[in-house]
Amino acid sequence: MKHIFKQGTDLNQPVLLLLHGTGGNEHDLLPLAELLAPEASVLGVRGNVSENGMPRFFRRLAEGVFDEPDLIARTHELNAFLDAAAEEYGFDRRKVVAVGYSNGANIAASLLFHDATSLQGAILHHAMVPLRSLTLPDLTGIPVFMASGTNDPIIPRQESEELGSLLADAGADVTMHWENNGHQLTAAEVQTAAEWYARKFR
Repeated sequence: MKHIFKQGTDLNQPVLLLLHGTGGNEHDLLPLAELLAPEASVLGVRGNVSENGMPRFFRRLAEGVFDEPDLIARTHELNAFLDAAAEEYGFDRRKVVAVGYSNGANIAASLLFHDATSLQGAILHHAMVPLRSLTLPDLTGIPVFMASGTNDPIIPRQESEELGSLLADAGADVTMHWENNGHQLTAAEVQTAAEWYARKFR
């Protein structure tokens, strides 16, 4: 997968896996990583699917309607890529925290749905329930921060709440944060995520 890896100054920190939204690329969330943990290593990944020239991590059939077989295949593809990247760059595969926005947050959630060992934690900005056909693995103790908008035209509030409940029911340590905004990524939610990250991983 097309990506960028930047070695951090504190190798005890988790590696931040940066997963962009539709139309983004591997560089999009670098400013977020700088705010979250400037000393951490970062791995920015570009989705392998193109939707009218816009990179995505998996196909969709319509707005909010996922191509589930493709989502499952792409989730396994990303998980395997992380295994290979850990070997190539010499980081601890067990210490990866995903930072995803929109489509990137959805595939980060899908990683957790499929494999409890795929991520040490996750920051999900404006995520949806990736799949409803899976029994989630035991996610006991895995910290997950979710930021959502009360006026998001793409993701109804109950969708965000359902995702939070599914993760929490599987044992994840879920923190929900609401912004009185739409689908955009806001400075306030990023700041709140940074404060959460500092509590959980420093």
